Amino acid sequence: MNKKLIQIRHLIQSATQLEGASAHLSRVLSKRASQLHDAIKLPTHEAELLLADFAVRYIGQVPEFIEAISEITQEAGIYDGILPLLNIASDYFLTPPEIIGEHGQLEALLYEAYLAHRLLEEVNDRFIGYCGIPLAPMDMTRANVIAHELIGEPFANELDQAVLFSAELLLNQYSFAGESFQHYIAAVGRRSSNAGPA
Repeated sequence: MNKKLIQIRHLIQSATQLEGASAHLSRVLSKRASQLHDAIKLPTHEAELLLADFAVRYIGQVPEFIEAISEITQEAGIYDGILPLLNIASDYFLTPPEIIGEHGQLEALLYEAYLAHRLLEEVNDRFIGYCGIPLAPMDMTRANVIAHELIGEPFANELDQAVLFSAELLLNQYSFAGESFQHYIAAVGRRSSNAGPA
């Protein structure tokens, strides 16, 4: 996984440098700024800059989150069961699906980051539904809603469908029913009950 994270970070760094020279994503986002949902309020004169900053941070969080989930699950003894999820999230960057288009530009990395974040969110939601606790402590729901808006419909909906397909495939092959997961769920349950009321 470390090798994949190094490759992803290198891709992000290269695309960010290319963006600095071409400002391609900034131009795309400036067109989207006027079409955002009313809930996303930005000062008109700063909208393009703020959206570009959000996109760069959103993209950069993917390897950080994959690394954090790797560490959490290794400590919990459930890493082997979560590794297929982390591999799919990583592969969205390293071997993106055809739906993404031109690879290597920051705009393409935004789409790839959306796929990875949505997959992590989807599996985390299902993990909570299955055992009542989150797999990962990060909540990207709000950021994913903003990214969905930046990408725009119908393309963002197509990406969502790709994520749901991947999540179904993943969870049909790798369920949360293994012995290591049961130990993890029991251990978290004991810690929660020992903590008592706040």
